Amino acid sequence: MQKIESLEGAHIAIVALGNSQVDFAIGKENSVEWDEVWTINSAAAVYKSDRMFMLDPASRFFDGDDAGPQTEIMRSFLPQCDVPCYTCELDTRVPSAVLYPLKEIVQETNCAYLNNTIPMTIAFAYWHKVARIDLFGIDFSYKSNLHFAEAGRACVEFWLSKCMDANMQVGVSHRSALLDQNVPIEERIYGFHRLKDPMVAVPHENNWIVSPKSNLELEMKKAGASMPQEIRSPEPYRG
Repeated sequence: MQKIESLEGAHIAIVALGNSQVDFAIGKENSVEWDEVWTINSAAAVYKSDRMFMLDPASRFFDGDDAGPQTEIMRSFLPQCDVPCYTCELDTRVPSAVLYPLKEIVQETNCAYLNNTIPMTIAFAYWHKVARIDLFGIDFSYKSNLHFAEAGRACVEFWLSKCMDANMQVGVSHRSALLDQNVPIEERIYGFHRLKDPMVAVPHENNWIVSPKSNLELEMKKAGASMPQEIRSPEPYRG
């Protein structure tokens, strides 16, 4: 597979099925734009996207019942999917199916740690040298149930680390457990979180502002940055 030239330097949203997918919808409501939107599995049936990633063979959805609640919607959506659907095996029931470039990605990244659809999607972005990825609906664990966690988080965070080492910007929904984004900022750095004035770190222009929490706003103003703001649903317009 040839690389897609238009993806180099692009800003990509990756949307999956976890609870934090709501922040993608809220972002769209607030006029946030991306060069492309990539969806995971049945999220493609919900959100308009430019590419879909379904690394399971289509037969898992068409010929079996082990795919859970996604099964029926995938059976109805896949035959009419009109965007490239990256997968491990071509199937005539999915006209838009495209073979995932596994060999190229593994050989060029020198890495075959790909145990889940999400890291394989991130690896696709890394291989194409996109400028930024924003992740929504990629949660893996939830504060409301500390005894439950989906497999694959370590692999996702491994690939996010590779992306950041390559100077790609990475955005994660504040509701997601990825990179501890759903942990209060003053509790993220071990040991220093126990101080009366905890140390905090905020990314800014491919670097980090590291400061006691009480001085963070001042340090960010010095750097020409603004305090991080949670994106909320827009207020009704009163004309």
